[in-house]
Order: sequence, then C-alpha cells, then structure tokens
Amino acid sequence: MTQPEGPTGVHRAVVFDMDGVLVESEHLWERMWARFAADHGTTWTGEQTRQVQGMSAPEWASFLARFSGTGKTAAETEREVVDGMIGALDGGEIELLAGAERMVVEVSDRASIALASSAPRRLIDAVLDRHGLTERFTATVSSAEVPKGKPSPDVYLAAAGKLGQEAAACLAVEDSSNGLRAAAAAGMTVVAIPNSDYPPAEDALAGAAYVAADLDDVRERLLGELVEPVGR
Repeated sequence: MTQPEGPTGVHRAVVFDMDGVLVESEHLWERMWARFAADHGTTWTGEQTRQVQGMSAPEWASFLARFSGTGKTAAETEREVVDGMIGALDGGEIELLAGAERMVVEVSDRASIALASSAPRRLIDAVLDRHGLTERFTATVSSAEVPKGKPSPDVYLAAAGKLGQEAAACLAVEDSSNGLRAAAAAGMTVVAIPNSDYPPAEDALAGAAYVAADLDDVRERLLGELVEPVGR
C-alpha cells in the first residue's frame, strides 16, 4: 500500500464512521445478535458477525431473522436488538474511545463533519446526544436511509451530499473491512484505524491512504489534510 509522505491540505470536510471509530460497540452488536439467535435455538459465531458487519439495520435484521429461524419480521428483529443496544448505552457500556472527543471537537472547529454509520437512526442520535456531540456534526446518515449498506458507497455519498461537498473533497475515517471498502468506493481519501478485535481484510486496508495507530494519530492526520480556513 502506498501512503502519502505528508499532509496535503486539500480536503474540505470529514466523514466519520461511528462503531469502532467514535465508540467501541462492535462487541455489543455481536452480543445482541448472539443473544437473539440463542433465544431462538441457534448459535451465532464470529463468522456471522463478519458477514453482517457494515450492513444496514434492515439488512442485518433480515439476515438474523432468517438465520435464527424465527417467525419474527426483520422490523421486529431489529427493534429487539436495538432495544438491547439502547439499554447498553443507558447502562454506560457505549463510551467514547480514547481520543474521540478531542478528535471530533478539533476537527469540527476546522471543517464541516458528518457521520456515516451502519447503526440505525435512533442509536446514532442517542449516542451523540449522550456524549454531547450532536451539535458538532453538520450531518448524520444511517445506512438504513440509503439504498444499500456498506460496502456499497451509498451512505458516504449521501453524507458528502449533505455536507455540500464532492466525495473527492472529503476525508473518511473507518475501522472495518466493509466500511473501508465503502468509503474508498465513494472516492474519499480514507484514513484507517483498524479494529484490533475485528481486523480488516488486507484488500480493504489497501484502499486506505493512511493507516493510523490510534485516534490521536487520526486527528493529527485529518487536521493536516484539511484546507484552512473552512467554515462549519
């Protein structure tokens, strides 16, 4: 993979993923999916998690309902799982990752930022509200609000549109295979922050312009890549 030698200062906006970038919640999604499957007599493994990572809520709910052999609809399945995630948030289990708040604050002081997440709308809103970050984001988009979830580029293209920017003028921050693929397919410059528990595939990482060590590294890279000044 070829990485840039240094900041270029040519980008005008940043689009962040949520799970694994702002908060550590991938393990909670896996717990909720596994619990739902177990309640219906089936065993959910890491293989199923890898299959659904990046899918929109309607997509993974449909998969989970079929996999579990339940008579519940995708909408009912989604509601039950997301209720569990909201409960985890209320219980203090979905906290910001180290460096996430500083990253969002400093980057949003320099540029318009958006969120492009596979999480459903009500969880996106709840997470940002709980952590006092709602006003920092010019736009937020759930994969459920576009035709196809990640790895399709739809959610990233929608986020760029809401920011009033071409995708090529945007930086994207992603941690998972399908997220990295989606951002790259949208034509954004991708900064990867690999999830250590769910490492991205090599082909997905190959589409990133930079692989960061931690969120402080991500923040410094983003600030160096943004043009000055950029109004929010």
